[in-house]
Amino acid sequence: MNDIITTMFNKKFMEELFKPQELYSKKALRTVYDRLAHASIMRLNQASMDKLYDLMTMAFKYQVLLCPRPKDILLVTFNHLDAIKDFIRDSPGILNQVDETFRQLIETYSCLSAGEFQLIRQTLLIFFQDMHIRVSIFLKDKVQNSNGRFVLPISGPVPWGTEVPGLIRIFNHNGDEVKRTEFTTDGNYVTPQREGSFDLYGDRVLKLGTNMYSVSRPVETHMSGSSKNLASHAKENIVPNPLAKEELNFLARLLGGLEIKEPRGSETGFRLNLFTTDEEEEHAALTRPEELSYKVINIEATQEPGRRAELSRILGELEVADPRPASSGKGEDLLALMDEL
Repeated sequence: MNDIITTMFNKKFMEELFKPQELYSKKALRTVYDRLAHASIMRLNQASMDKLYDLMTMAFKYQVLLCPRPKDILLVTFNHLDAIKDFIRDSPGILNQVDETFRQLIETYSCLSAGEFQLIRQTLLIFFQDMHIRVSIFLKDKVQNSNGRFVLPISGPVPWGTEVPGLIRIFNHNGDEVKRTEFTTDGNYVTPQREGSFDLYGDRVLKLGTNMYSVSRPVETHMSGSSKNLASHAKENIVPNPLAKEELNFLARLLGGLEIKEPRGSETGFRLNLFTTDEEEEHAALTRPEELSYKVINIEATQEPGRRAELSRILGELEVADPRPASSGKGEDLLALMDEL
């Protein structure tokens, strides 16, 4: 993570980004994103990179779309930078790079008018308007429809400096209020308690741009019609198929080159948890129907020295060295890429 952040906030790269210029094309943005993601030892295949890029673009589109007022785009960016600073709190050198970017953002954008922020917001939304990629977390939270379009809320806090809808004022030609008319709204609007901080340190108030995975979500336990049909016949499938067990044992023998050691002392090995929290796992276990709870099948992972030696030889032949080209610096490589675009 430190390598990626160091490359992203490289001084020369930031200076290039802050120069007045046309908005990047989608192809140029994807190229820069790929280079940043591979600035560390982490390597992703094409499918994983596509999913990561789609998640990033749709999450940012959602944040820009739901900004209460155009100026709040700056608060969203500050939330991003605050989260990055939490990753590198123990690296003073990299932290100084991020703080310097913070100061440049404040100096460049804090003086803009509401109309200029609105122009920035509209430009970003036009850039993302043809992207309607479905994201599982948005679908689960019901903030995105099945066609990939976002659902705008009709309740919640109104933009800072505005009033809750429900009152119409009528003024005369002198500017004096002469009449008031109230009306009811379908939404439940509230007035924000305070404005978010636009300083280097402070409470941003706005939650857009923070970690969207930090919210604990209930476990989905609803069963579809096909699942209920399977559950009705589950008792017939409780006894494991002997043929399937033999196939698993054969697979275990093929993987016999991996020596399994018994945990020593207080070591208990590792535990795989597919849920966000232990509470979710316990809740899912309690609510799962008894007929869908399967027994554990023990696999006989027989060690065969001859086969293990043969597998070791084959694996040795498959190892391919991946030479890394010499580079003067990650930031300079990214800068050269931008010049080519």
